[in-house]
Parts: sequence; structure tokens; C-alpha cells
Amino acid sequence: MSETKSLQDRYAPHNGCFGCGPANEKGLRIKSFPEGDEVLCTWTPEKHHEAFEGMLSGGICGALLDCHSNWTAAWHLMNAAGADVPPCTVTADFHVKLRRPTPMDAPLTLRARVVESSEDRAIVEATLEAGGEVTARCRGTFVAVREGHPAFHRW
Repeated sequence: MSETKSLQDRYAPHNGCFGCGPANEKGLRIKSFPEGDEVLCTWTPEKHHEAFEGMLSGGICGALLDCHSNWTAAWHLMNAAGADVPPCTVTADFHVKLRRPTPMDAPLTLRARVVESSEDRAIVEATLEAGGEVTARCRGTFVAVREGHPAFHRW
């Protein structure tokens, strides 16, 4: 991956989000890296993320896809605007399709890309892979918030 620091560590080191906040010691702490037209993340589950023996919780799958997609949108909107920092974005909607159980015996890969965007929002499609096989898919809309929104200064 070309970036040495993840998007989260570079732009939001004090963020406490459960899924992506570097400052949340009990969170998932995903690390997203731009790579061409995709944003990639490798994440390793732990025993307490389990739904049943050896398989990842569907709720954790959703949180991973949501936060990784949100950062993909923020990165895209920042670049599209020619800005130095990403806008604070929030999830407007996201839909997850759990295709099969996600095994926890090896690191997982998240891939996301923007498929449509406007000035203040991006639609992102993402996948969660285990052993090279897609176990879940996501499509969501992520919106840059304005002054007055509770998430405006969260980065």
C-alpha cells in the first residue's frame, strides 16, 4: 500500500469511533489505505468478535464495511474538492448483504470504491473478503456534514 499512515491515523488520530477511531482502545481500529481507485484495509478479528465458533459476527461485518466505506467517501470527496483534509462524513444509508459466514482464522480484506458522487456525497460499494472469497457486500451513501451537525468537527 502506497500510504505509510492510514487515513484514520493521518486525518483523525483523536477520533473515538468504535469502528475506525484510532483513539478508541476497545474499538475495531480499522486502518484504510488508498490504492489506485480503491481503498483497502486488512483487519484481523479477535475471539470476542465471534458470532459462533470460528465465525465473525454479522454486526462486526457491518461495522467494518460502514466505517471503511465512510473513509472511502471522505477520501474521494477531499480529492474531488482539491482539499487538504477530508470533510467529516456520516452514513446516510448502507445495505449489507451477508453472503456466507466469515471465518476468523486469518486476516480479512476490505475493498471499497466510489461508484457515484456529487459535491457533498458519495455512493460507495465495498466487499469483505476472507481467504480471497467475498463473504459480505455493502452499498451505502455517505454525506459530508456542515457546521451545526454533531459530527462536523469529529476528525
